[in-house]
Amino acid sequence: MLKFASLGSGSKGNATLVQSGNTLLLIDNGFSLKETEKRLASFGKQADEIDAILVTHEHGDHVAGVGRLAKKYNIPVWLTEGTRKAAEKTLTDLPSLKIFNNHEFFSIDAIQIEPVTVPHDAREPSQFIFSNGDQRLGLLTDTGSITPHIISLYDHCDALILESNHDDQMLAQSVYPQHLKYRISGRLGHLGNHQAAELLTKVNTNKLKHIIAAHLSEQNNCTARVKSVLAAALGCEESWIEIADQENGFVWRDCSD
Repeated sequence: MLKFASLGSGSKGNATLVQSGNTLLLIDNGFSLKETEKRLASFGKQADEIDAILVTHEHGDHVAGVGRLAKKYNIPVWLTEGTRKAAEKTLTDLPSLKIFNNHEFFSIDAIQIEPVTVPHDAREPSQFIFSNGDQRLGLLTDTGSITPHIISLYDHCDALILESNHDDQMLAQSVYPQHLKYRISGRLGHLGNHQAAELLTKVNTNKLKHIIAAHLSEQNNCTARVKSVLAAALGCEESWIEIADQENGFVWRDCSD
């Protein structure tokens, strides 16, 4: 069984749990130590159960809480060399630091991990596809554009956590300064609703049992627009589209259900 949950998703902090058997991974952590412990407890987990923390990139909403958690509970941290260099002031004196190659599979106990190179305004960002040999879980956030490389890797996922950060119209009309609008919507920014929908039309979704829209902007998006656009791409009911919330994330999902 491959299952997953989110402690929270958005610009105020991100953290995702992936578990198979006795192996529990935490992907990113943008929350304080106290907040992380509280959120883990609400999902029936304790920090000392975590086998490894994987870091996608160095931005604070993904990495701010990694160091203190890793130090207190002696948890290995996995990241690319570029992310290590970019986050070296935040991730200091870690008990165990593991560098992975963005172009090579690796495993942590029962979970196989395929890193995915993505276009984002970070040093060497990565996203991931997780597998237990039977099911596949795709994680794709903090990505500015859909590349042929991404399309080639996200076929046949049983579950997909997919960034749907902004609605183009809402972003254009927002009070954000122009340079920030360009950054968000640019090639190295974040996926908007229609870009997320585009990916869903280009990959094989025949096995897809769960689709979670993640990293929604609180100012430049709304769940109704996300659900409408993604449901149209998949040809499904809007109620089938799930949302990763900033405050509550989403509860455990099983890739086999």
